[in-house]
Amino acid sequence: MRTQLVVTGRAALVAAVGSIVVAVMAPSWLGVTVMTLLLLGAVGLDMSIAGNCRTVTITRSKFATVRLGRRVAVPLTIANGSAGRVRGTLWDDWQSSAGIVHRSHPIDLAPGQETRLDNEAEPVRRGDRLGSAVTLRVIGPLGLGGRQIRHTIDTTIRALPAFRSERQLPSRVRQLQHLEGRNIATVRGQGTEFDSYREYAIGDDVRSIDWRATARARDVVVRTWRPERNRHVLLILDTGRASAGRTIDGTRLDTCMEAALLLGGLASRAGDTVDLLAYDREVRAEVLGITGKRLQHRLMHAMAPLTPRLDETDCRGLVEAALLRTKRRSLVVWCTSIESGYPAADLLPAVRTLAHRHHVLMVSVGDPEVTALAGRRDDAAALYGAAAAERAIARRDLVGETLRRIGVKVVAAEPERLPAALADEYLELKRVGTM
Repeated sequence: MRTQLVVTGRAALVAAVGSIVVAVMAPSWLGVTVMTLLLLGAVGLDMSIAGNCRTVTITRSKFATVRLGRRVAVPLTIANGSAGRVRGTLWDDWQSSAGIVHRSHPIDLAPGQETRLDNEAEPVRRGDRLGSAVTLRVIGPLGLGGRQIRHTIDTTIRALPAFRSERQLPSRVRQLQHLEGRNIATVRGQGTEFDSYREYAIGDDVRSIDWRATARARDVVVRTWRPERNRHVLLILDTGRASAGRTIDGTRLDTCMEAALLLGGLASRAGDTVDLLAYDREVRAEVLGITGKRLQHRLMHAMAPLTPRLDETDCRGLVEAALLRTKRRSLVVWCTSIESGYPAADLLPAVRTLAHRHHVLMVSVGDPEVTALAGRRDDAAALYGAAAAERAIARRDLVGETLRRIGVKVVAAEPERLPAALADEYLELKRVGTM
């Protein structure tokens, strides 16, 4: 660390006053020389008796996490190891998006004193925000000059997704518990786990008749089933161009994260295994094999650094990556936007391949501005805008209907309603025994 000499604004003010005095009282080169020497001597003396900034140690924690929209403490601990008093200012250097509340702090430390400077950060974007340096400037008692030193302290604040839809989780968990209580009863023709035998009743599927058990009994016996609890859910976040569209509070990718976090929390409480895959033209993030209470923590950390890419998503590569991570039949939730995403010629064959092996939910983020534009008929310009919006809506509906015909359920809603709509669809699958 290299110490630098600094001159304050007070020294410039004294120089300005001195120049006026010389101009009035001694307008000569001798007067200028004397005043300059006096000023330089005062500044030099002030620098020499200023505290020793090299003996000041500054420390803080290396890593902190906070949800977007909240604040986190990022305190600094400062210790004066010199025999003299240290007065001055400390500047904390951060990226502007870190949202540091106070960047500068006045300090006044007695010999051997240690103090803690409390500060808070409120990041404005997801991801890692870096603070790499702290500058300490120590000023002499005259306030004319001093020294400064720059400490390198690498610190990271990770801004996690806001997850505002978390407040909807308790009510969905209660619905899930209610459904699980009902599913203890025998379910006819649904589910995958064997439950028990009972006598055949009119309307039962003849394929459920157990002929060996029937041979041992006096009546026709059928097998009853219950939905399998430990199912596998794969959440796919499309991070390609389709996810870059702006919504009211952010991008489509942000909305997809909200929906995926709510569904992940609900599915983990149902006993299902939940994995995450973020993909555009390569894997950007993944979470595999995490269950229980640790799941949402891992999901949020995996999602935090994700940003939309402006490349078109490689649908074929995405499906191949998904199939590598799903060895048994699973619920695959593909979060994207069919409103302004891929050409149908790329999307539909990929989804058809995936739907052949798994139960697929296509989650599409709607654009509220397109909906609002379609309803405006005020003037000629608005009419042209409405026509363009209606065309976009028709194209979206056509892709959605094609997906439904190949057995893919489409959950489409505007950003504020999408997380709840996806959670309700998952509960419906649980109710009918598909999940």
